[in-house]
Amino acid sequence: MGRLTTHVLDTMAGGPAAGLAIELWQLPGPGGGESRRLAAVVTNADGRADSPLLEGEALAAGCYELRFQAGAYLRARHGIEADPLFLDEVPVRFGIADPAQHYHVPLLLSAYGYSTYRGS
Repeated sequence: MGRLTTHVLDTMAGGPAAGLAIELWQLPGPGGGESRRLAAVVTNADGRADSPLLEGEALAAGCYELRFQAGAYLRARHGIEADPLFLDEVPVRFGIADPAQHYHVPLLLSAYGYSTYRGS
């Protein structure tokens, strides 16, 4: 059974990013339409959602976007006061080709950069 998970690590603190808000959006296909918000979660003490963002039949082939609310997290956790912040909302767009697989989208975050990849 396929599933979609995420994990956020705070590279400034050297550990998990607890308390970071994330939204999952399904993007329109080639025929157009509207983006649709599928989930909203806040990371736990390990920097993860408590359960998969999507799994089983809810996980369909298509294009998605995770929106990591990095700005609010960085202000609260690190007291960053710049206005505007260098990074605020961090969108990560990705595709699901085979919904039977596990798709893991981690984010490594700091105030001035981030990286992501398909994890396991």
